[in-house]
Amino acid sequence: MDCDLHPFSSALATTSIALTLVILATGVGYLRSPRRLRGKPWAFISGLFVLWLVIASPLSSMDHRLLTFHMLQHLLSMTIAAPLILLGLPGLAIPRRLASPIGCWLIGTGVVILWHVPTAHELGMRSEAWHLIQHLTFFGAGLLFWWPVLTRAPGKLRASSVPIYLFLATLPCDALSAFLTFCGRVVYRSHASLPAMSALSPLQDQELAGALMWFWVTIAYLVPAVTITVRMLSPARDSDGVGQENGRGAQNPSLAMCVAPGLTLRDAGHASCSRAGP
Repeated sequence: MDCDLHPFSSALATTSIALTLVILATGVGYLRSPRRLRGKPWAFISGLFVLWLVIASPLSSMDHRLLTFHMLQHLLSMTIAAPLILLGLPGLAIPRRLASPIGCWLIGTGVVILWHVPTAHELGMRSEAWHLIQHLTFFGAGLLFWWPVLTRAPGKLRASSVPIYLFLATLPCDALSAFLTFCGRVVYRSHASLPAMSALSPLQDQELAGALMWFWVTIAYLVPAVTITVRMLSPARDSDGVGQENGRGAQNPSLAMCVAPGLTLRDAGHASCSRAGP
């Protein structure tokens, strides 16, 4: 097949139909499984839908016409579909060798860089099989990247480490996006020509793809990092969620300190605590 622009051929249509059926079967199986009770069904189904848009919908072939659309696809896979599915499957098991935060970070960022090396990118653009592998590795790398952040397993990151983890992930993506935006030449031969209907030149398309990556990664990684940092630096609230309100003091902390673990709430109401004198 002439895959310079990889037209939506009958073989590609067959692959898309097969992937659609697999995704549908996965969604139905999840909804009928008790695992959904431990997760968020809406998140899992939404993640599957985003994944379908990326790899199996009629729009999926547009990445062979516009590099910007290719960039949008892998960003959707890694930063939207993957974390949504993890939220739907909080008990997802990851092989121990891959479960360390360092390993997840290296794989999650390394896959992005690897597939944007011109030789690897052209391989994905010229072979339907490699193109599918490319999509699946983006998605798999997204699962690994977000696993230490969203999982409840022992190998998860401490809250204080999450902002650093996310911030460091922006650096290789920023370097790649800056190169695509400012190098001044078309890097990928498969995108050296665009359909006549396109209002962009190939170089403008590449610059837009780089700018999209920079903006998207900033939102997807830095906004959560800043949010978590602000929460950590905010004043601690009481364990029952009762904080200071309308200028009034919080719940009397001396009562909470004097309630023994074995006492019931009614017992605690009758308990009295004496404060130490100055």
